[in-house]
Amino acid sequence: MTVREVTPAVDTGALLAGAQFADAFRVEIGDRNLDARQAAERMMARQPRWAEALVSLRNFLMAPLGLRTSGASLVPPEDMIGIFPVVSQTPDRLIAGFNDHHLDFRVVIDVTGPGDVQQVTATTLVKTHNWFGRTYLAIIMPFHRLIVPALLRQVAGRGTG
Repeated sequence: MTVREVTPAVDTGALLAGAQFADAFRVEIGDRNLDARQAAERMMARQPRWAEALVSLRNFLMAPLGLRTSGASLVPPEDMIGIFPVVSQTPDRLIAGFNDHHLDFRVVIDVTGPGDVQQVTATTLVKTHNWFGRTYLAIIMPFHRLIVPALLRQVAGRGTG
Protein backbone atom coordinates (compact mmCIF):
# COMPACT_ATOMS: atom_id res chain seq x y z
CA MET A 1 0.00 0.00 0.00
CA THR A 2 1.41 3.32 -1.10
CA VAL A 3 0.93 6.58 0.77
CA ARG A 4 0.43 9.49 -1.61
CA GLU A 5 0.41 13.21 -1.03
CA VAL A 6 -2.90 14.65 -2.24
CA THR A 7 -4.50 18.07 -2.46
CA PRO A 8 -6.31 18.79 0.82
CA ALA A 9 -10.05 18.36 0.26
CA VAL A 10 -11.38 19.94 3.44
CA ASP A 11 -13.11 23.21 4.24
CA THR A 12 -10.13 24.90 5.85
CA GLY A 13 -12.18 27.91 6.90
CA ALA A 14 -14.65 25.76 8.83
CA LEU A 15 -12.02 23.53 10.44
CA LEU A 16 -9.36 26.12 11.30
CA ALA A 17 -10.19 29.62 10.08
CA GLY A 18 -7.10 31.50 8.95
CA ALA A 19 -4.91 28.40 8.54
CA GLN A 20 -1.80 29.27 6.56
CA PHE A 21 -0.68 25.68 6.05
CA ALA A 22 -2.53 22.60 4.84
CA ASP A 23 -1.32 19.29 3.47
CA ALA A 24 -2.82 15.84 3.06
CA PHE A 25 -1.62 12.28 2.61
CA ARG A 26 -3.75 9.27 1.62
CA VAL A 27 -3.52 5.50 1.71
CA GLU A 28 -5.94 2.94 0.32
CA ILE A 29 -6.77 -0.10 2.43
CA GLY A 30 -8.89 -3.21 1.99
CA ASP A 31 -10.64 -2.99 5.38
CA ARG A 32 -14.18 -1.87 4.49
CA ASN A 33 -15.23 -1.83 8.17
CA LEU A 34 -12.68 0.73 9.34
CA ASP A 35 -14.10 4.02 10.62
CA ALA A 36 -12.29 7.31 11.21
CA ARG A 37 -11.72 6.70 14.92
CA GLN A 38 -10.21 3.26 14.30
CA ALA A 39 -7.98 4.72 11.58
CA ALA A 40 -6.82 7.49 13.94
CA GLU A 41 -6.17 4.96 16.70
CA ARG A 42 -4.07 2.83 14.34
CA MET A 43 -2.13 5.91 13.30
CA MET A 44 -1.46 7.14 16.81
CA ALA A 45 -1.13 3.80 18.63
CA ARG A 46 2.60 4.01 18.35
CA GLN A 47 5.10 6.07 16.48
CA PRO A 48 8.10 4.67 14.68
CA ARG A 49 11.14 4.69 16.99
CA TRP A 50 12.85 7.40 14.98
CA ALA A 51 9.74 9.60 15.25
CA GLU A 52 9.54 9.00 19.02
CA ALA A 53 13.15 10.14 19.31
CA LEU A 54 12.36 13.32 17.36
CA VAL A 55 9.30 14.06 19.51
CA SER A 56 11.34 13.52 22.69
CA LEU A 57 13.98 15.93 21.42
CA ARG A 58 11.28 18.44 20.51
CA ASN A 59 9.71 18.17 23.97
CA PHE A 60 13.09 18.60 25.66
CA LEU A 61 13.90 21.69 23.62
CA MET A 62 10.43 23.27 23.71
CA ALA A 63 9.39 22.76 27.35
CA PRO A 64 11.69 25.51 28.70
CA LEU A 65 10.11 27.91 26.20
CA GLY A 66 6.68 27.30 27.67
CA LEU A 67 5.32 25.28 24.75
CA ARG A 68 3.03 22.35 25.28
CA THR A 69 4.71 19.00 24.89
CA SER A 70 1.36 17.39 24.04
CA GLY A 71 -2.28 18.33 23.74
CA ALA A 72 -2.80 17.49 27.41
CA SER A 73 -3.55 20.33 29.77
CA LEU A 74 -4.13 20.74 33.49
CA VAL A 75 -7.75 19.77 32.85
CA PRO A 76 -7.44 16.88 30.43
CA PRO A 77 -10.00 16.68 27.65
CA GLU A 78 -12.53 13.89 27.81
CA ASP A 79 -11.21 12.18 24.71
CA MET A 80 -7.69 11.85 23.31
CA ILE A 81 -6.15 10.12 20.31
CA GLY A 82 -2.48 9.68 21.09
CA ILE A 83 -1.32 13.05 22.42
CA PHE A 84 -4.07 15.00 20.66
CA PRO A 85 -7.46 16.01 22.09
CA VAL A 86 -10.40 14.98 19.90
CA VAL A 87 -12.28 18.07 18.68
CA SER A 88 -15.10 16.19 16.93
CA GLN A 89 -15.84 12.88 15.30
CA THR A 90 -18.27 11.07 13.04
CA PRO A 91 -17.82 7.60 11.54
CA ASP A 92 -16.25 9.21 8.43
CA ARG A 93 -14.18 11.99 10.03
CA LEU A 94 -12.22 12.55 13.21
CA ILE A 95 -10.73 15.95 13.99
CA ALA A 96 -8.07 16.27 16.68
CA GLY A 97 -5.77 19.10 17.69
CA PHE A 98 -5.29 22.02 20.01
CA ASN A 99 -4.61 25.73 20.21
CA ASP A 100 -1.42 27.13 21.70
CA HIS A 101 0.11 30.61 21.92
CA HIS A 102 2.42 30.06 18.95
CA LEU A 103 0.10 28.07 16.67
CA ASP A 104 -3.20 26.20 16.34
CA PHE A 105 -3.11 22.70 14.91
CA ARG A 106 -5.68 20.25 13.54
CA VAL A 107 -5.33 16.79 12.08
CA VAL A 108 -8.34 15.56 10.14
CA ILE A 109 -8.71 11.83 9.50
CA ASP A 110 -11.22 11.09 6.74
CA VAL A 111 -12.32 7.60 5.70
CA THR A 112 -14.12 7.24 2.38
CA GLY A 113 -15.00 4.09 0.50
CA PRO A 114 -14.94 4.05 -3.28
CA GLY A 115 -15.47 0.49 -4.53
CA ASP A 116 -13.75 -2.37 -2.72
CA VAL A 117 -11.19 -0.20 -0.93
CA GLN A 118 -11.33 2.59 1.59
CA GLN A 119 -9.23 5.73 1.40
CA VAL A 120 -7.82 7.05 4.65
CA THR A 121 -6.69 10.66 4.35
CA ALA A 122 -4.77 12.57 7.01
CA THR A 123 -5.01 16.34 6.51
CA THR A 124 -2.94 18.68 8.65
CA LEU A 125 -3.94 22.32 9.18
CA VAL A 126 -1.84 24.91 10.99
CA LYS A 127 -2.51 28.53 11.86
CA THR A 128 0.52 30.36 13.22
CA HIS A 129 0.15 33.31 15.59
CA ASN A 130 3.61 34.85 15.69
CA TRP A 131 7.20 34.63 14.48
CA PHE A 132 7.86 31.74 16.83
CA GLY A 133 4.97 29.73 15.37
CA ARG A 134 6.18 30.39 11.83
CA THR A 135 9.75 29.43 12.76
CA TYR A 136 8.61 26.30 14.58
CA LEU A 137 6.48 25.25 11.60
CA ALA A 138 9.41 25.75 9.21
CA ILE A 139 11.71 23.65 11.42
CA ILE A 140 9.33 20.72 11.90
CA MET A 141 7.98 20.60 8.33
CA PRO A 142 10.62 18.21 6.89
CA PHE A 143 9.94 15.81 9.79
CA HIS A 144 6.16 16.18 9.46
CA ARG A 145 6.42 15.12 5.82
CA LEU A 146 8.15 11.90 6.93
CA ILE A 147 6.08 11.14 10.03
CA VAL A 148 2.55 11.45 8.59
CA PRO A 149 3.12 8.92 5.78
CA ALA A 150 4.79 6.55 8.29
CA LEU A 151 1.75 6.81 10.56
CA LEU A 152 -0.62 6.21 7.64
CA ARG A 153 1.29 3.04 6.74
CA GLN A 154 0.31 1.75 10.19
CA VAL A 155 -3.35 2.13 9.22
CA ALA A 156 -2.68 -0.12 6.26
CA GLY A 157 -1.00 -2.63 8.56
CA ARG A 158 2.56 -1.85 7.52
CA GLY A 159 4.51 -0.50 10.45
CA THR A 160 7.77 1.37 10.09
CA GLY A 161 9.72 0.41 13.24
